[in-house]
Amino acid sequence: MNEKFIKKRGIVKRKRCTVGYRNEGGIKAIPHNLALDIRRNRMLYVFLSIILDYFLVFHYIPMVGLLMAFEKYSPVKGIFGSQWVGLRHFKNFFTGPFAVKLIRNTVIIGLLDFAVNFPAPIIFALLLNEIKNRAFKKIVQTVSYMPYFISSVVVAGMIISFTKAGGIISVAFSFMTDHVSENLLNLAEWFRPIFVLSGTWQWIGYGSIVYLAALSGIDQGLYEAARIDGAGHWRQMWHVTLPGIMPMITMMLIMRMGILFNVAADKLLLLYNPANYEVSDVINTYIYRVGLGSMDYGMSTAVGLINSLIGTVLLLTSNRILKKTTGSSMF
Repeated sequence: MNEKFIKKRGIVKRKRCTVGYRNEGGIKAIPHNLALDIRRNRMLYVFLSIILDYFLVFHYIPMVGLLMAFEKYSPVKGIFGSQWVGLRHFKNFFTGPFAVKLIRNTVIIGLLDFAVNFPAPIIFALLLNEIKNRAFKKIVQTVSYMPYFISSVVVAGMIISFTKAGGIISVAFSFMTDHVSENLLNLAEWFRPIFVLSGTWQWIGYGSIVYLAALSGIDQGLYEAARIDGAGHWRQMWHVTLPGIMPMITMMLIMRMGILFNVAADKLLLLYNPANYEVSDVINTYIYRVGLGSMDYGMSTAVGLINSLIGTVLLLTSNRILKKTTGSSMF
């Protein structure tokens, strides 16, 4: 049909993509396009379904268990048959004798860990990036990754052995301070530094991987232009390297804020003792004791929910602030 005849009769052509997808039809075209896309990308959807099933089974369905925070949970009656108590567990926690100590220790250890172990992988990656000998660089990287693959039980055992009276760290400490060698874990003032620095040793190499990947993606022409302008190593790092990895730093910072106060309970449970209990007991260890020790599942769920809500608020807040200040964000 010619164009004049089409305009005269008011006939409207119905368009289709050459690949078979409907361009028109709005919501009605979605089922057709989705079915066609599934047929053409079967394997992609198979792999996607595995990931979705994982999150559904292990992350979303268990969220039904949050109802226990508002119940006097009984394993016999189950989640939907237990007595509803409302906010009683939350009130009992905040008015109880342990709330202040738990919150204080969680905040202090969480902030210390963040202050030391967030910038440490960034600094380590920048230092590795300055190494020109590739063989030596690979050796350093490999050695730094190894502690990550050691389980928390083994790490805790090593810390206990090294810091006990006569241990390597204890002897070195006594030599520097002219004190008698003693168990450092029994000294409350040394527990937090030992815990944080052991985390640095365990995570610094593995945490630097993402920053090394970001560094490899920086355009080398920017360094050449900086050198032509007379910039030295420090100027290049400040004006080229750091801006180049700033989006990655922002993303990792937002993710870290979500788990800021989610202190590793497994290592704490293995390291704390009556001597350092006053500074080492945190919310996660309290959840473990109440939930598995006292079988008070409702209280442990309530306290865990409080911790998760705080992490969610910190994540959303940091995401919004960084989005406005740097232009980079997770969502």
